[in-house]
Amino acid sequence: MARDDGFLEYLHELLDPLGHVSTRRMFGGHGVYVDDLFIAIVIDGRLYLKVDAETQPRFEEAECEPFVYAGKDAPVTLSYWSAPESAMDSADEMALWAKLAIDAATRKPAPKPRASKKATTKKTPAKRPS
Repeated sequence: MARDDGFLEYLHELLDPLGHVSTRRMFGGHGVYVDDLFIAIVIDGRLYLKVDAETQPRFEEAECEPFVYAGKDAPVTLSYWSAPESAMDSADEMALWAKLAIDAATRKPAPKPRASKKATTKKTPAKRPS
């Protein structure tokens, strides 16, 4: 991933005005966080911002592309779309697109709590009075 290292540093510069930026390795690429909110992925040196039903049309209008990977049986499209090329050259323009990703990530419903396994405790039979 050495190829991504310089790109990740550049993303930090672009996104720093929005809050604390951090990146973490994941899925063969990196996750991008602003103030601990997961807003983007970087795969093969390309930034894909989080979208939802409300923000996706803006990305479509800007002729951005969804992140698609080869699934077991068919291609899988994720809710992450490429940033416009012009945004990659301007922190001011990137801020507009990144704020859309922040909004989409903020609206994402919280994951459902996992069903916990019931504790198995051995019940001792009640003693009968003598």
